Amino acid sequence: MARVESRSISRTVPLTAELMPFLQTDIEARVPGYVENVLVDRGSRVRRGQLLIVLSAPEMSSQTSASEAALHQAEADAAQAKATDAAAASTYERMLEASKTPGAVAGNELIQAQKQKEAADAAATSREAAVKAAASQLNSTKEMQAYLRVAAPFDGVITERLVHPGMMVSSGNQQPLLRLQQTSHLRLVVPVPETYAGNVPRGKKVSFHVPASPGKNYSGTIARSPNSLDPQSRSMMVELDVQNSDGSLSPGMYPTVDWPVSSGDNQLFVPATSVVTTTERTFVITSVNGRAHWVNVRKGTASGELVAVRGDLKADDAVVKQATDEIREGSSLR
Repeated sequence: MARVESRSISRTVPLTAELMPFLQTDIEARVPGYVENVLVDRGSRVRRGQLLIVLSAPEMSSQTSASEAALHQAEADAAQAKATDAAAASTYERMLEASKTPGAVAGNELIQAQKQKEAADAAATSREAAVKAAASQLNSTKEMQAYLRVAAPFDGVITERLVHPGMMVSSGNQQPLLRLQQTSHLRLVVPVPETYAGNVPRGKKVSFHVPASPGKNYSGTIARSPNSLDPQSRSMMVELDVQNSDGSLSPGMYPTVDWPVSSGDNQLFVPATSVVTTTERTFVITSVNGRAHWVNVRKGTASGELVAVRGDLKADDAVVKQATDEIREGSSLR
């Protein structure tokens, strides 16, 4: 005799997925200019902050020089206004002190000195503001000039080179200079059908393989799920994180993923030899008071030497392990 077992079964289904770079960007010019030098090419591995392209724009140097001259002039005007303000303040202080002696200073003269001091204060404040404005303009010009040196925003590989020295490039017209992809870390996008989208365990490792490396298994970790289905494909686009430090995987590959699925509720399993199939019925033989009792069942998924069955059974029921239709209903099993 054998016991009916209750267990949940897990299996995998093959799903076709797509590898994508974890980060990808088209590098464009922030300012117009001529391409003076291209320091990388297709396939170049670059680091964040590495200089990629040098642009030339002579008019920017002229703008920087003009901004520097404007700042120097503003500083000189501010210094003169400050000196005038100090002189006016000194004159007013002396006249104010002298006015304490009756008849020494006319009241109108004191008022004029006070107004001159206030005017000098306002002029000095205005000149200081002009200095700050000129300094801000110079910084802005230098920042724009710094955009002539195009650097990598992150570590990755140059996958497209779209410019050459001497070309004129402009800003804001979506004209890429280079295309950069991060390939040491990839996204594996798996379209999980609605049937299997009920349970997506984040953090679970999933294996996959690619045609370019037959016989080699890779793995990724379930990292992101939109928790919604695409209305056209009725699939959930689940993303896995894949580490690609050896560079054996490439964006654009279509791997086959061994996607784990579960049957959900527990199923009843019996030895495959316990199930008898005739032209009339499929059944197992249980023991009722030591006598054979045929129970009709439907076979399900096989799991090793066991097979899932559905019928009037429950866990831990005893069934004949080597069953045949020669064991008739009601015959003794002792």
